[in-house]
Amino acid sequence: MPMILSTPLLSEPSFLSYARVGIVSTQRKKTAIFCSSHSLKDNGLQSGCVLHRKENLSRRFLLFVLVSSGLSPTLPSSGKTKSKNPYDEKRLLEQNKQRQKENNAPEDFPNFIREGFEVKVVTSEDYRKSDSGLIYRDYEVGKGDCPKAGQHVTFHYIGYNESGRRIDSTYLQGAPARIRMGTNAVVPGFEEGIRAMRPGGKRRIIIPPELGPPVGPSTFFSSKQFEVFDIELLSIQNCQRRTIAFYSDVVCN
Repeated sequence: MPMILSTPLLSEPSFLSYARVGIVSTQRKKTAIFCSSHSLKDNGLQSGCVLHRKENLSRRFLLFVLVSSGLSPTLPSSGKTKSKNPYDEKRLLEQNKQRQKENNAPEDFPNFIREGFEVKVVTSEDYRKSDSGLIYRDYEVGKGDCPKAGQHVTFHYIGYNESGRRIDSTYLQGAPARIRMGTNAVVPGFEEGIRAMRPGGKRRIIIPPELGPPVGPSTFFSSKQFEVFDIELLSIQNCQRRTIAFYSDVVCN
């Protein structure tokens, strides 16, 4: 076990200094008695005793210098350092799959390996990733033109969290959703996913936290997570602003 001297001897409490002085003086008395009892009979033994005392004094002086300078002799530690557990992707992946199975997640649902704030998305090769970080897969492309800013779109969607649990569905509500493109009516990742769709198309999008909703105590979302949406684009309508006297509104065909 390492011996650590955190403070020099000169800063020790007075009672500890007195105890040390008593021990040293007692040892000196014993040494003096030992030497005096033999010095009269044997000069060789007397010289050896003197050398022994000088050696002890030298060792004590060296120890005092080390402690006063902040240095202390240490011994090798025999304790084992606790090593950090490796990032077990396989274990976390199996846990995510098990949770998705319990939540009846749809087929080919993406997996999420989360370790703290680090998240790795695992998908099949059919998924694509845009420059913004949005991940998507087209099940049906649809026909016609893609929606533009100012146009009105009608669509169905089902929302999921990372565990595959359904958080919202227009199918269960019994009516599709309608928004006007370019008005920030939905989160950036959702509008980007619809912007590249065509009427009749079906797409799954994986929205990263940076393209998702704001997080905070005043919002519904308490943490930054990936969101998954299955979208079915039904129709696209042109819209124009109508003004009658002091009244103004937007009319879509």
